[in-house]
Amino acid sequence: MSIYGVAAEERRDLSKAEIKALRNRSLRLLGTSVRPLRKRIIVTMGMVIISTIAQVAGPTLLAIGIDKGLGALTSTGDWKPSLWIALAYVCLSALGGTMLMLYRRSSTTISQSVMFDLRSKMFEHTQKLGVSFHEKYTSGRVIARQTSDLDTVREFLDGGISDLVSGSLYILFTGIALVSLDPQSAIPIVVAFVPLYFFARWFAGQSRLAFRESRIWSARLIVQFVETMTGIRAVKAFRREPRNDASYTVNALKYRDANRRVIGLFGTFDPGLKLIGNITMVVVLVMGAFRVVHGEMDIGVLLAVVLYSRRFFDPVQNLTMFFNSLQNASSALEKISGVLEEDPSVAEPEHPVPLPNTGGTLCLNDVTFAYGEASPVFKNLSITIEGGQTVALIGTTGAGKSTMAKLISRFYDPTGGAITLDGVDLRQLANDDLRRSVVMVTQEAYIFSGSIADNIEIGKPGATFDEIVASAKAVGAHEFISSLPDGYDTDVNKRGGRLSAGQRQLVSFARAFIADPEVVILDEATASLDIPSERLVQQGLTTLLAERTAIIIAHRLSTVSIADRVLVMEHGEVIEDGTPEELISASGKFADLHAAWRSSLA
Repeated sequence: MSIYGVAAEERRDLSKAEIKALRNRSLRLLGTSVRPLRKRIIVTMGMVIISTIAQVAGPTLLAIGIDKGLGALTSTGDWKPSLWIALAYVCLSALGGTMLMLYRRSSTTISQSVMFDLRSKMFEHTQKLGVSFHEKYTSGRVIARQTSDLDTVREFLDGGISDLVSGSLYILFTGIALVSLDPQSAIPIVVAFVPLYFFARWFAGQSRLAFRESRIWSARLIVQFVETMTGIRAVKAFRREPRNDASYTVNALKYRDANRRVIGLFGTFDPGLKLIGNITMVVVLVMGAFRVVHGEMDIGVLLAVVLYSRRFFDPVQNLTMFFNSLQNASSALEKISGVLEEDPSVAEPEHPVPLPNTGGTLCLNDVTFAYGEASPVFKNLSITIEGGQTVALIGTTGAGKSTMAKLISRFYDPTGGAITLDGVDLRQLANDDLRRSVVMVTQEAYIFSGSIADNIEIGKPGATFDEIVASAKAVGAHEFISSLPDGYDTDVNKRGGRLSAGQRQLVSFARAFIADPEVVILDEATASLDIPSERLVQQGLTTLLAERTAIIIAHRLSTVSIADRVLVMEHGEVIEDGTPEELISASGKFADLHAAWRSSLA
């Protein structure tokens, strides 16, 4: 099975080679964000080294103070050695504290810079990914990647790496200081590393699996929550609350059990570390006590080596927290890097071809297309739509009307054949040129948060207020916009909740009009409107389509009446082609549909 992109996101049967490949992918992603910060990282490492050396020097100064300073004070009354040692201790403490403060600030700057880079990459890449990706990868999962997973990485960068760096350096410098003071006292610590190594290795393997399981159930909870809240009207309309509660409870229980396993592992690992550390310290103390009694060790040195042996295992606790953050962040980075590894299904051409301004002629040349492994929707379909022509696509559900609209908008690429605009293959056009030339208005007139003017300006970023007003007047939206409390500055609320369905559609028409495309596609743009609302947008629709190539997908024949040409589709094929008058006078499917529509009006 593949581990490319998001394919392995919920797999639990990964081999060691696959786990290694995913880890390397995550590290490469982290490396690309860290690499520009190399100089700051080097300076930060210098700070933590100085801080750690200052901390580690403390017990050695105590040993010198007890054995030398106090000795001089009690034997000769000379207090200067003790004073100098005390002064050195204070200075080292101040230096260590200052360097630690600077290190914390610098490491926070580094972590936030990395997080900014990761967030930007995620947002930009998610937008670049094709419609095919977003149709199979739910918005809840995207939100989980942008929120909980990135927050987990942030926690690791803020605390986990700090624990690793300071803990590792502290162990290193403590070991050097201990060997310098008394090599024999270091033997029990070296021996203790044997069980410590196997214990840590066991924990690393178990926690990796446990954290991965935890991230899977966390993502599922977020997905279900987002989908439930997004479709809250349907949930209430069909009384799905009890069923959703039951499903959410199952996922929450799974998430709880996964976290319980994680906590259980730490409940074993933490006491185990303390046990190994305490036993080691007792052995060092007993060995040292015998040597002090026999005059082989000074009391100050014994105090120092006991402190070192105790402090030696304190950073191991920090390293435990690092393992905690690492395993959690690794699972999160694995999913983030998977999304970033996905290639856009509709790629930008390496050498775009300029689009000639010749009128918007569309040609489908032997087009074949299928969604993934499903049966082909189209097989060798060929259609030519002349520039400035308004064509209506009619057919039953599943005939291929919306699929054709998606192909012409280049939300998907055909698996065979080509689609050209003014003689240029859509795959050779720069995305900016294509989006300026082809605009789709869908059944759901999506309105973004902000003002009405902001929503119209989306069609032409940087448009002046006069241009916005002119586009609204052209499609018949100016009158209702002017009647709103703040006119064009009226906040439309979430998804245009302040506007009626007809008003939202008029705003979407104004947005398309100001974009001034060569080709306009209306995908069931009036299907959700009642008769008064449809009449409201009909005039705006006529203005929008004037002197442009237009493709209308509609079930309502009142919308089809403005078309120059009608294509009747069935099972991915065109079964009738002609003007509305020609098809009505014939004895075909369109004539039957038109007769039924006229009867419904009687």
